[in-house]
Amino acid sequence: MELKNRNLNVPIAIISIVIPVVVAILFYLPHPGIEAGFDIRILPLFHAILNSATAVLLAASLYFIKNQYKKAHKIANLIAVVLSIVFLLSYVTYHFLAPKTMFGDMNHDLVLDAAEKAAVGSVRYVYYFILLTHIVLAAIIIPFVLFTLLRAFQGDWPKHRKIAKITWPMWFYVAVTGVIVYIMISPYYV
Repeated sequence: MELKNRNLNVPIAIISIVIPVVVAILFYLPHPGIEAGFDIRILPLFHAILNSATAVLLAASLYFIKNQYKKAHKIANLIAVVLSIVFLLSYVTYHFLAPKTMFGDMNHDLVLDAAEKAAVGSVRYVYYFILLTHIVLAAIIIPFVLFTLLRAFQGDWPKHRKIAKITWPMWFYVAVTGVIVYIMISPYYV
């Protein structure tokens, strides 16, 4: 498929809006009570592993391009995109099927009582700050990744480099904070 002269701005815009909207709606849907056929409790760890691998690939990608290993740079980024797609599909599946989890909710009643608040203390604010920035940037990063990828496939290197300088730090932050969020909330999973 020839991407050089194709204007994919509208499809990228649609994808960039649909994905965050679907994920947001997912959090307001009632728990369906459907069994997955496997223990879905392994998925958060799987997500952390995917995020870790993505962060490593992004760091490698930066190293590769700074050292002119263009093919390795391309491969690292394409694998990072694939891992991000796998993450998104698995994440949506998990949050559709799993009961809600709340940071600090030791008894899993989805109410953070005074004792639970005291137990987690101010770490709760650190967690919510990291989570909020992670979520916002995870939504914002979608068009950046897609446009960066498109510019590379089009061979528009000046635009690719310009947008990659914005995309890389955001994407790396999202990948790393995804792992941090997992580590912080994992004690509260059912």
